[in-house]
Amino acid sequence: MEDNKKGTRKRIARRPAEGHAEKVDYSTSRSFDSEDRPARRYHESRPAYGERRSEGGYKPHRFSGDGRPAEGGKRQEGGFRKEGGRRPEGGYHKSYGAKGTGSRSGYGKPSIGKSAPKRNQADEGMSAMLRRKPQINGRYGDNDSVPTEIQEVVRLNKFIANSGVCSRREADTFIQSGVVTVNGEVVTELGSKVNVLTDDVRFNGQRLKGEEKVYIVMNKPKGYVTTASDPHAEKTVMDLLKGCPTRVFPVGRLDKNTTGVLMFTNDGEMAERLTHPSYNKKKIYQVVLDAPLTEEDKAKILDGVELNDGMVAADELEYIDAHDHRQLGIEIHSGKNRIVRRIFESLGYEVRALDRVYFAGLTKKGLKKSDWRYLTEGEVNILKMGAYV
Repeated sequence: MEDNKKGTRKRIARRPAEGHAEKVDYSTSRSFDSEDRPARRYHESRPAYGERRSEGGYKPHRFSGDGRPAEGGKRQEGGFRKEGGRRPEGGYHKSYGAKGTGSRSGYGKPSIGKSAPKRNQADEGMSAMLRRKPQINGRYGDNDSVPTEIQEVVRLNKFIANSGVCSRREADTFIQSGVVTVNGEVVTELGSKVNVLTDDVRFNGQRLKGEEKVYIVMNKPKGYVTTASDPHAEKTVMDLLKGCPTRVFPVGRLDKNTTGVLMFTNDGEMAERLTHPSYNKKKIYQVVLDAPLTEEDKAKILDGVELNDGMVAADELEYIDAHDHRQLGIEIHSGKNRIVRRIFESLGYEVRALDRVYFAGLTKKGLKKSDWRYLTEGEVNILKMGAYV
C-alpha cells in the first residue's frame, strides 16, 4: 500500500503489443528521474515560429521559388512582421488598421467594431497651405525686439481716445465743450496736436496718460457677433473677453457664423494698418461648400468675379481634399464685407462652413474655440514693423 501513495509510485512498464512501439504510462501522481521524463508532447505538425494560422489549421509563409521568404522579409496578406521579427512599437501589426480588418490595441484580441482613426485630408491640405506662409505665432517672445518709430506728436482726440476715455468722435465733442486742457490752457480747436512725451493733457481736471497698448488674438466660435457694442445682439465677441481689464475693440469683422482668427487691440493705428485695403494684409479661409467646385468656376474666382461693388479676385484657391472638392482653401486680401461668402454665392454655391485660419501672420495655433491670449512683445513688434502681409 505504501508504494501507491502519491509521489512514491514507481514507473510501471507495460509490454507493447506486437508491431507497436513501447508505451509508458505517465501518471501526474508519479515521480520519475530526469532521464525518464517524457519529451514535450507537441504535435509533429506544429508550425515553426513565424507561420500563421488559417481556417482549418496552420498555414506557412509564402516563399519565393528558391525557398527564401518573399522579398523584404515581410509577411504576406494580413500583416506579417518586417524583417527581424520585431513587432512595431505599441505591440500591433500595422495591417490591423487597414480597412475592414479592425484594429489592435496590443497583443490581445482585435477590438471589434473599431477602426484606425481616419486621416482628415482637408486639415492636412489646409496645414500645407499655411506652411507656405510666414507666421508670427510662437516664434517671437517678450525678449525679441524690432526697432520701431515712436510717434511723439498726435492729434488731441486720438490721444484722449488712446487713454481709454472715449472714442475719437466723442473726444471731439468733449474738446469743443471746453473740458480738455493742454499744459493748463483750455483747447477747443479740433485737429489740435499734442506731444505724448512732454505735454500735460487733462480731462475734467484729471491728467491723462497714454493707455498701455494691448494686443489679443482669439479663436472666435460660431454664433457671436463681431462688435464692441450692439444692444440688439444676443452674444458678442466682447462677452468672451472676460478677464481682460483693458478696453479693446475687434480688428476687422467676422460674420456671426464665421469662426477663426480674430484680433483685438486698443491701438487704432495698428488696427488701420491691418485692415485698410492699401496695406494688402492677407487672410486665408477654410471653406466648405454645398457642392463640389468645378474647375471652370475655380478659374473664374482666380481671374475675378463681378460683384455689386466691383470686381474681386482670389489670390490663391486650392482643393484641400483631393477626393472632396467641396472643401477649399482661399487666400484673399480684400476687406469688403462678407467677401468670401459673396464670391461663392455669385456663382451659385452656398457656403456651409467658413473658418479664418490666417490673418496678417496670425493663426489660431494652440487656441481652442472661444480661447484668447495676449500677443508677446516680440509678436507685436513684428506686426508694427509690417514684415508680415
